[in-house]
Amino acid sequence: MQLKSILNRVQKHRSFVYEEVEWGEHAQRASLRVSIRPRAHTRPVCSGCKRARPGYDTLPARDFEFVPLWGIAVFFVYALRRVNCKRCGVKVEAVPWASGKYTLTTTYMQFLALWARRLSWSEVATLFHTSWEKVFHSVQWMVGWGLEHRQLTRIRSLGIDEVAWRKGHAYLTLVYQIDGHCQRLLWVGKDRTVRTLLRFFRWLGKARAGRLRFICSDLWKPYLKVIGRKAAQALHVLDRFHVVQHMNKALDEVRAQEARALKAQGREAVLTHTRWCLLKGPENLTEKQEVKLAELLRHNLKAVRTYLLKEDFQFFWDYRSPSWAGKFLDRWCTRALRSRIEPMKKVARMLRRHRPLLLNWFRAKKRISSGVVEGLNNRLKLTLRKAYGFRTFEAVEVALYHNLGALPEPEWTHEFC
Repeated sequence: MQLKSILNRVQKHRSFVYEEVEWGEHAQRASLRVSIRPRAHTRPVCSGCKRARPGYDTLPARDFEFVPLWGIAVFFVYALRRVNCKRCGVKVEAVPWASGKYTLTTTYMQFLALWARRLSWSEVATLFHTSWEKVFHSVQWMVGWGLEHRQLTRIRSLGIDEVAWRKGHAYLTLVYQIDGHCQRLLWVGKDRTVRTLLRFFRWLGKARAGRLRFICSDLWKPYLKVIGRKAAQALHVLDRFHVVQHMNKALDEVRAQEARALKAQGREAVLTHTRWCLLKGPENLTEKQEVKLAELLRHNLKAVRTYLLKEDFQFFWDYRSPSWAGKFLDRWCTRALRSRIEPMKKVARMLRRHRPLLLNWFRAKKRISSGVVEGLNNRLKLTLRKAYGFRTFEAVEVALYHNLGALPEPEWTHEFC
């Protein structure tokens, strides 16, 4: 079977014909150059309005890179025509195998973008003897197509979080859709300020924002402020993960301070190598850590009392009724404020300030949690690690939408991988 016959099977275009196939070299590699001509009596299609228009003139022949065959580079060679369009003026014709000014065919861009989801962009470029820039432009084109064609209906639940994407306190604001039927990255913005989240709500629009039922976020003040203003009708649930994180941070601070104090007084270093014994949940401890914790609990230390307060708070999440959960929260905060442990007193005051938002978790029947958000964040961190550090926000944005956005993709005329 000749190469032209194969191409007519896997990549046939109605108004164009494959002609001569020439053997050559490209960048010191073997290549195949396939000439294409338009069928007789067909009119070029305007790239602006997508309608057939009369021809104007013909440009010099251009190369469009196709999916390699047997490791051999393949190029489509075609002289683009210009059209004289009454609506758009003089425009270059639209061709079905390429988009805009890209030098790669759309099929090859889909091919590279698919592999870029499995490997790092540098590895894809090395594997297919191309450049990092071409891989990036391929992923960018796929993401652009997906964002243009994705459905934004039935968005009822959002998870909002921030993550550091490079050194120097550079943060991204991430908005996820966490409905049962769809869990995906919905929007990503630079920084974690009030203006950043306001940009998201402007993009979402008043109609869609008005249909939101649940929003899950952490205790970051700019987020709380914007959510209260732009989605007041939604049940705002505080992120359980970050509440536990604040308590673990307070416990770690108390343990470190007390360990230094014991060492300065020349007393027994009972808190040495106990960090994970105290921070881990009892069900996650190893046998050695269980023994260490049992020995530690015999001592009357601030770190031990802080640990007991932290573990006692876990019963809060077992309640079903908001009123009973509220009574437990009030009692726990009173105990923490009387403990004379300043980091835990700080946590208790924070929880009191956000009491209504904490109880919203029970009003939402425990249907909304940060588990989905943290799972997506783990995938996000893996994406950033695979990239070995993006230099620009644009590249980060494209990579995250590509891996976490659950975007639709153009249909393939043939599966190449």
